[in-house]
Amino acid sequence: MAGTTNLILSIIEFILALGFLAFLHELGHFLTSRLFKIEVEEFGFGFPPRLKKLFTWGGTEFTLNWIPFGAFVRPKGENDPDVPGGLGSASPWKRLVVMLGGPVMNLITGILLFILVFSQSGAPDPSHVEINGVAADTPAAQVGFQPGDMILKVNGQSISSTDNVSSLVKANAGHEITVTIDRSGQVSDLKVTPRLNPPQGQGALGVTLTNPLVPINFIQAFPLSLQITGQYINTLLMMPGRLIQGQLTSDQSRFVGPVGMFGIFNAERTRDLQASATSAAGPPVNVLSFLAIISVALGFTNLLPLPALDGGRILFLIPELLFHKRVPPRYENMVHAVGMLALIMLLVLITAQDIINPVILP
Repeated sequence: MAGTTNLILSIIEFILALGFLAFLHELGHFLTSRLFKIEVEEFGFGFPPRLKKLFTWGGTEFTLNWIPFGAFVRPKGENDPDVPGGLGSASPWKRLVVMLGGPVMNLITGILLFILVFSQSGAPDPSHVEINGVAADTPAAQVGFQPGDMILKVNGQSISSTDNVSSLVKANAGHEITVTIDRSGQVSDLKVTPRLNPPQGQGALGVTLTNPLVPINFIQAFPLSLQITGQYINTLLMMPGRLIQGQLTSDQSRFVGPVGMFGIFNAERTRDLQASATSAAGPPVNVLSFLAIISVALGFTNLLPLPALDGGRILFLIPELLFHKRVPPRYENMVHAVGMLALIMLLVLITAQDIINPVILP
């Protein structure tokens, strides 16, 4: 019974969290529309059919709809340039800013969530290396390495990063090395022989490495959050090329829909609950980190030049911005309608994949 209740709570929290990210995306479109005095007829929470009208503010109806995922904004004359005061009749530069409003809001949200996470959990110290895990029946386990050990030196050479440690270990595969560690303030040397051909999924020693966390404040977390956001965007940009080159497996680069996202969300929520049971309660940093990644991905994905997405609409603005020639609205609307149908079909396929082949987390 407790397990069922916990699952229901997790589903509700996931729907609310995902809906909040979608709300912020549409809020970006809404605020930029109002900034340029473009009328907005409806701001909907969830997707139609409509459940009820909540209130009217500034000429905009705020509504609650039956389908709980997401939100939407319906500007006046969105695709009709003949409607005065509407989006379609606004200048191309104003429409560009309105289209950018949603994705930019998601990117800002991701950065703010990363700031919250780093200011609460700390930031990785790249100059120190800590053993995060030791696999059973490995050279590291046999000589007594333990999670929490800080690696100071390898063969007398001071280390500066996890990559530095990995390089030194691989360079001495098959030969005994001396690893100097700090265990709770006690410095000692452990002799170990890295494997030449470790099993798949394991390194030469059989350990996983990480950087220990150091406390930082909100101001210190800001540049780190920008850096992490940039790294995730770069990862998304490089992913197709890495997949073509065989650097990623299909599982590592698979699309994930709402079902798969819930599986990850539920796993991160469980980790937060376990952490709060063994230490003082704090913000759910694992869930917040996941939502930050989702928010960044949502902002980036919506900027892709695909029909029905913000990036696709921006693509149709380019001829007007550069050559002052507008693509006939009927053609643009047709392309976006077909694109929306394709996106819905893709979402159905991805959801089916998530159910048949669930995401497996380490």
